[in-house]
Amino acid sequence: MNAIELSEKQFNVLIEVVPPAGPDAGPLMRRLKSIAALPFHAFSVATNPVAKPRMSALATCALTQRETDRPAILHCTTRDHNRISLQGMLWGAQALGIDTVLIATGDMVAFQDRHITTRVRDMDVFTLVGMARQSGLQTGVVIDPHPEVNGFKTAIRRLVQKIDAGAQFAVTQPIYDAETADAMAQATHAMAIPLIMGILPLRTARHADFLHQKVAGIAVPGKLRGLMHRTDDTIKTGNLNAREMLAVARERFAGACIMPPFDHYEVLEDILDFDFDTA
Repeated sequence: MNAIELSEKQFNVLIEVVPPAGPDAGPLMRRLKSIAALPFHAFSVATNPVAKPRMSALATCALTQRETDRPAILHCTTRDHNRISLQGMLWGAQALGIDTVLIATGDMVAFQDRHITTRVRDMDVFTLVGMARQSGLQTGVVIDPHPEVNGFKTAIRRLVQKIDAGAQFAVTQPIYDAETADAMAQATHAMAIPLIMGILPLRTARHADFLHQKVAGIAVPGKLRGLMHRTDDTIKTGNLNAREMLAVARERFAGACIMPPFDHYEVLEDILDFDFDTA
C-alpha cells in the first residue's frame, strides 16, 4: 500500500467513508472491498458526522487500510476530544500506518441533543493543524464558504490562517456548478496548497432540497434542484451532475473527494466510469 501524496503533481480522487453506527464493520468493509479496484487514490474517513456517534474513525481507517490495501485519511475534529486525547489519536494514527489527517472543527451538536452531550474544543482548529504537523502527519483542512450566510470571504480568510498554521491541502464542501467552482479556484489560486473539490451525488429531489435548505455549507443551484424534480430518473441525473463536477475539478483543482450518499458506494461505478491516470 502506497502513501497518498496530495500535491499538484497528480489529480487525486478520494472517496469519503462514513463509519458504521455500531461495532460491526463487516458490511462496510465488504462494500469498500467491492469498489477497491476503481480508479481512485484513497479513502477519507469521517468522524462522527452530523455530531452523531459512529465507530471510531481511527479504527475504521485501520480496518479500511487492512481490508482494501488503499490508504485512508483520518478526519480529526476539535469537537470531540481535548488536546490530550487528540495528541494520543495522532500518535496512534502513525502507529497504525495512517500518514494523512484532515482537520476540522466538526458539525454542531443538534439543539435537541445538547442536554445530553457537550462540545469539548479546548483547542482551536489552527492549533490542531500545528499539532498534526508536529506529529509528522500530512495535514489537510476543510474550506466551508457557508453560502447560506454569504461567508465566502470569511472562509478564504480562515483558509489563509490554516495554511499559516501548517495546512498542506484543503477539501471544499460539495460544489454543484462550474460557476461556484470557478469562484473557489480564483479565490485560492495564489495559495500554495492543492485544493480538493467536494462532490456529493444527489439521490432524489428531496435530497437536493434538504441539502440546500437544511445543511450548512451546501448550496444546490435552483436549476439543478428543478431538474431533479422534473426528471424520471433522479439517481441518473444526480450521478451525471457528479461526473460533470469531476470533470470540472480536473480542470480547476488538484483533486476531488466524492461523498457517496447514504452508503450507496455503487454509484461510484457510474461516476468513475472513464479513464484517467492513477499512477
